[in-house]
Amino acid sequence: MTASISITTLHHQFGDFQALKDINLSIDAGEYTVLLGPSGCGKTTLLSVLGGFLVPTQGNVMIGDNDMTRVQPAKRPTTTMFQDYALFPHMTLQDNVAFGLRMRGMAKSERHAKADQFLELVGLRQDGTKRPHELSGGQRQRVALARALAVNPDVLLLDEPLGALDLKLRRSMQDELKDIQREVGTTFVHVTHDQEEAMAIADRIVVMNAGRIEDQGAPDRVYRRPSSLFAANFMGEMNQLPAWCEQHGVKTALGYLPGHDTANSTTQWTACIRPEQLTFEPHEWSLGSATIIDSAFFGSHYRCHLRSDEAPELTLVAYLPPSAAPKPGTKLPIYANPADISLFATEESKEAIEP
Repeated sequence: MTASISITTLHHQFGDFQALKDINLSIDAGEYTVLLGPSGCGKTTLLSVLGGFLVPTQGNVMIGDNDMTRVQPAKRPTTTMFQDYALFPHMTLQDNVAFGLRMRGMAKSERHAKADQFLELVGLRQDGTKRPHELSGGQRQRVALARALAVNPDVLLLDEPLGALDLKLRRSMQDELKDIQREVGTTFVHVTHDQEEAMAIADRIVVMNAGRIEDQGAPDRVYRRPSSLFAANFMGEMNQLPAWCEQHGVKTALGYLPGHDTANSTTQWTACIRPEQLTFEPHEWSLGSATIIDSAFFGSHYRCHLRSDEAPELTLVAYLPPSAAPKPGTKLPIYANPADISLFATEESKEAIEP
């Protein structure tokens, strides 16, 4: 089963601390949504409100057509999968997966058959008689996922489920989570602080900061055209250029930026461009030249620090191809596509000016 989620005008306070502020969010049935942000941004609090572990100070939570704002966790069509998995060490994998069904009064033979079905879904059908201590971290994560899905929730809530795994296993499990979500069709809401993880699995990313939603949308849109300066900086690396609005257009620390409308602006701005959007082949906007300070090899690219020759106080990050073998002291011309640039008011995270 699956269901949509609608959160309207939601606030939550812990004493004098405002943990959530004016949250409005709609999630389609069957969508994989990731709540992304730094520690303390409110993403886990929001997940707890969805799961019924917290009653919000203000606002409403609808799951499908039902108001779940004050409904207890056990009576919601949701299941929460925690980071530590919380498997019962004395039970077999089959009994762990069947536990929620047992609590609902399902007969032993029926619940074991269903547990086997979900163990097969996560690739562990042959291991049903084992106990959790006999498994790797990734296998325990699969068992926890099978247990969560076995009760047929409309919404599955995942609280940093991959945080305890090493990098290679985490990437493998990202693929498996997405594949399983597509197969079962359940609405997934997943909390993480890992930007790459969010982009790998999400249909929609919700970027949170200080209890508010800063940006939300498809991963490529949030990454390539962020709606706030915070979202721009949090979603991967970003070069920032001081910018001012003048009669002839936007002037940055590296020259005028073509093609941006500034008729509605008289304040100072920040021009943002990602390292991979800087190019060393002639393009519409020339940023002058820069000198390589240092570089580090990342397999798919060299990550380089460049000192601008036009603005020596400005250091840029750029990605060069693995064949480049960059050397410190080398001078390079830098270009960019003006359409790749986002502009934000410096003093606050306001909507970007579109080129």
